[in-house]
Amino acid sequence: MQSLKMVFMSEEPPIYLLPFALGDLFANANARGYITLADRYGLMAAILDESLPEEEKRSVDRLIRSICKGRIKVIDEISTIA
Repeated sequence: MQSLKMVFMSEEPPIYLLPFALGDLFANANARGYITLADRYGLMAAILDESLPEEEKRSVDRLIRSICKGRIKVIDEISTIA
C-alpha cells in the first residue's frame, strides 16, 4: 500500500507560491470585491505552504473569513486581465 501512495503523490505537480503574490492577492481582492480562479490557486498554495510567516497566515484567514461572510465574492473567471 505504501508504494501505491507514493505513486499517487509523485504524479501530482508541486504547488508553489510566487514571492509577493499574497500581498497582491489581498490588495486586489479587497479593492475589487472578488477573487478569480487564479487567486484561488494562490490561496491554495499559501495554505499548503508550511513555511508561511504567521502574519501572512492571519491574512489568509481574514480573506477566507471575508469570502465566507460574503464580503468577497468568488468568480469563475481565470483572470481579470484584459
